[in-house]
Amino acid sequence: MSVLVLVLAVSAACCMGLGFVLQQNAAQRAPLGDFLSPRLLLDLLRVPRWLGGTALVVAGMALGAVALGRGELSLVEPLLATNLLFALALSRRQTGRPLGRQGWAGLALLAGGVSAFVVAGEPRGGAAIADPLRHWLIIGLMTGSALLLTAYAKRTRPGSAPVLLGLAAGLLYGVQDALTRISGERFSAGGLAHLLTAWQPYAVLLIGVTALILVQSAFETAPLRRSLPALTAAQPLAGIACGVGFLGDRLRTDAGALAWEAGGLAAVVGGIVLLGLHPAMPRGTAHRPPARDLQPS
Repeated sequence: MSVLVLVLAVSAACCMGLGFVLQQNAAQRAPLGDFLSPRLLLDLLRVPRWLGGTALVVAGMALGAVALGRGELSLVEPLLATNLLFALALSRRQTGRPLGRQGWAGLALLAGGVSAFVVAGEPRGGAAIADPLRHWLIIGLMTGSALLLTAYAKRTRPGSAPVLLGLAAGLLYGVQDALTRISGERFSAGGLAHLLTAWQPYAVLLIGVTALILVQSAFETAPLRRSLPALTAAQPLAGIACGVGFLGDRLRTDAGALAWEAGGLAAVVGGIVLLGLHPAMPRGTAHRPPARDLQPS
């Protein structure tokens, strides 16, 4: 594993985890009438705390894009999942709650799972698969699933909506990471002109805005513990599927390696759930300002 890729990916996770907490602190005060509407972003643009959180998330995405340009998607994605550790660290500072057994168990599962997957799988690059049908099949499956989850969330709110929206956003972010890597490769191969003549950079922008609306809608309707674990778990799984599916990432496929890889991913998901449900995670607030009356905080 490249030390530079490790530093970039963990730095990206740090920025994103801290940013998510700040975003949720602000979004929980947004009017519920803006649920799943672009108006939500317009309201939140007036809140300094949300702008600060968004700046951190954007910085994390930029660092993640650089990491994706230097390492395999199947390697970077599990490292990005550690953003939950940094989110918990900030939340713990805000609430003053200790980690306790649940926190330490979640930390051990997440860190151990990432290590097991990376060591057993030995992610390495390969030739991207040129078959466009395979590209669109995998991308369509991810985005189609995200659309179905969003449609169902809109009908079932406020019960399971935050979890469903977190899953949908995670799937979209995984696809966005894959398209970001392709965009970076096109830019390296032919410069800006070569990049702007492809559809991938525009898809990255569209997916990013859509996922942002989903995430903020999840943040405004429930505590962070309801949405962030789902988002954090879905993103690496979707990214690894894209990396192996059509970007040419290769993992060890002997029986022993596959068992450790599956166990590692299961431990990552288990650790994410334990950390996401930790009492230190923000609980949200019952206060709701009237529609169109969100005040800066």
